[in-house]
Amino acid sequence: MLGKSPKFFVVIPARYASTRLPGKPLVDICGKPMIQHVYEQAKRSGATDVVIATDDTRIQDAAEGFGATVCMTRADHQSGTDRVAEVAQIFGWSLQDIVVNVQGDEPMLPPQLILQVADLLENNQEAGLATLSTPVTSVEEFLNTDVVKVVSDQRQQAICFSRCPIPWNRDSAPEGLLSQTNHQSAQRHIGLYAYRVASLIQLSRTPPCAWETLERLEQLRALWLGIEISVAESVEIPMPGVDNKEDLEQVRQVLHSQNQ
Repeated sequence: MLGKSPKFFVVIPARYASTRLPGKPLVDICGKPMIQHVYEQAKRSGATDVVIATDDTRIQDAAEGFGATVCMTRADHQSGTDRVAEVAQIFGWSLQDIVVNVQGDEPMLPPQLILQVADLLENNQEAGLATLSTPVTSVEEFLNTDVVKVVSDQRQQAICFSRCPIPWNRDSAPEGLLSQTNHQSAQRHIGLYAYRVASLIQLSRTPPCAWETLERLEQLRALWLGIEISVAESVEIPMPGVDNKEDLEQVRQVLHSQNQ
């Protein structure tokens, strides 16, 4: 535990199917399945409880084997958010309770960030969600559409999320897109969310909006609904999650070196 923390829950949605890395939650990393590394990091955050949410009995068996709380959910969910919402309702958490959605493919997510995003929501009572960002470090990153950017107002509430390079400095790009030289004000979004249960359920019951469909960014649904999203700069820059075999090998090497 990292010190005094608000009451909050962590839910780790875990699906067995993965196009680029089948059986991803159960791949071995230094003698443990990946989902166990994620679970152990989440436990260190000071959460009231950590729940692994899955629809696959192989993941259930593995998770119960290392002592995790497991919630079996429906198989037809379109997103991890929907799966987290089902868990909140199954466990009967109150509408004001805080739930952090931790992706099941981030075995090196710092516990400090889980606590930070929960604390951020706890301290912003008008917000329904909280998330984190970190400064964009290069023009290449700024122009990369795989990097989601976020712009916030003076109260540190999100105004917009986009794969496009925002905010755009017109004066430093005299010849158009590829001539841009300035990225200094841009913030990269970190896909870690804390939800109030009321907002979580509202999101899960609302169909995708047009913005979300175009950008493939689920958080735009919350802005479309008028739900405030608090944003803070992360206290630590996390390693990327595991999307493919190359990411997996990198994580294995880092954890192996840490265990020496």
